[in-house]
Amino acid sequence: MKNIKLDATDRKILELLQRNSNITNALLAKEIGLSPAPTLERVNKLENNKVIKSYHAVIDPNAVGLGVSTFVMASLKGHNKENIDKFVKAIETIDEVIECHHITGAGDFILRIVCADIAAYQQLMLEKVSNIEVVDSLQTMVILSTFKDSKVLPIPN
Repeated sequence: MKNIKLDATDRKILELLQRNSNITNALLAKEIGLSPAPTLERVNKLENNKVIKSYHAVIDPNAVGLGVSTFVMASLKGHNKENIDKFVKAIETIDEVIECHHITGAGDFILRIVCADIAAYQQLMLEKVSNIEVVDSLQTMVILSTFKDSKVLPIPN
């Protein structure tokens, strides 16, 4: 993906939309100092250029019964394209895996997994994740507390 040239107004739009994607175009226009039509045009341009990928609600996992969050480091049997593709394809079918990152270091991937409780987590690991044929080893880190979970990216100048 190519880097899009952002000016100060684009950066301000991105900052405001990251903090509140429900902001009206009229209020957004007022905040950035433009009229509504050019503001909407700029937002559309950011969307069309895939700078803005989606809009969504941030949900409290505990409020919907997801009391256990973990990071799982997965190592594959062989670090080749075929195994990586098989692993990613399998992980994409598991709803409880909410993040999957290909990493360097001791493991090959780090996953963020949410479940109702430890029993549900254990079942998920035994029945799905550990059964992915290319998985060699898994290391779980249970998240005890979260002190920062920002979805707001710092937009560079």
